[in-house]
Amino acid sequence: MASDRPTLPITRVFINFFHSFPKLVITNLLFAVPLAVFSGIFYALSSISGMPAAAAMFIRLLIIIPLFPFYAGVTQVTAHLVMGETEIKVTRDFFTAVKENFKRFLAHGAVFYTAVIFSYFSISFYATMIGENPVMFAPMIISIIVAVFVLFMFFYIPPMTVTFDLPMKTIYKNSLLMSFGELVKNFIALFAIFLVFIFSSTLLFACMGNVTAIIIVTILLAAAFVPAVTSFFINSAVYERMYYMVIDNTAEIRNIENKIEETRQKKEPKKFDSDSVKDEFSEKLKNFEIDENADGDEYLFFEGRMIKRSVLIRMKNEVLESELK
Repeated sequence: MASDRPTLPITRVFINFFHSFPKLVITNLLFAVPLAVFSGIFYALSSISGMPAAAAMFIRLLIIIPLFPFYAGVTQVTAHLVMGETEIKVTRDFFTAVKENFKRFLAHGAVFYTAVIFSYFSISFYATMIGENPVMFAPMIISIIVAVFVLFMFFYIPPMTVTFDLPMKTIYKNSLLMSFGELVKNFIALFAIFLVFIFSSTLLFACMGNVTAIIIVTILLAAAFVPAVTSFFINSAVYERMYYMVIDNTAEIRNIENKIEETRQKKEPKKFDSDSVKDEFSEKLKNFEIDENADGDEYLFFEGRMIKRSVLIRMKNEVLESELK
């Protein structure tokens, strides 16, 4: 029987994209509110007269940190769309993800901000130095490669955080491994980002010479298109593979932990249950000869068990007292 599902993965992605586009626009509009607020705040701070250009860039890029928790909402919605979920309440899912992941995404934002600053200034520094010393071309290439793999990590960190309740250390470890282990998926996601950039640049280029048109198109792209669409294509490339890898890995870890626990329980000596011995051998306890005046508390052999003399005395006395009642 022929399947209704398109054969080519890219066909499925674009069908899903056009079908999900209204929800992506709503998601983007929700994200655009904090984007506009924080952009205004940090642009105003960076515009203080006399501030060096480098310091102004530091301040403007700080928008990444407070904005990143709201990217949790974008990631949550686009992940659901990528997985083909139809019953999605965009606003509810968006703000639920923001609320539940706020602190973690603040931390992710701080890490991403640090990575962006480090990458930008490293690459800029080595690029400037190439004219004086061609050897600097090598560290510049290394800096670019490191920046790319950090970007690959952040293809996985947001969706892994909103999907799984994992320790931060595990999230970063898994993301680092997938940044190297899933190169094909990562480069597909990178190519998708490039396509979004080309599309946006083409629209802006078409407005060249008209400042008002450029401003309007830029606002429309930021408010209704770029963040959510970019997240959608990244998740289309990496999410499903990431999801099942984490699920399989978690199941494997649980199996190992269960086997370790079973082995530990087998090796662990069984606790001595004096009540069961007392109940089973009450008659023999009454007649068992014990020297209560002997020094020390050595083990005595009783019915196949080595039991301390003091314990045997106590059990014998309890049996005798129970008979007198």
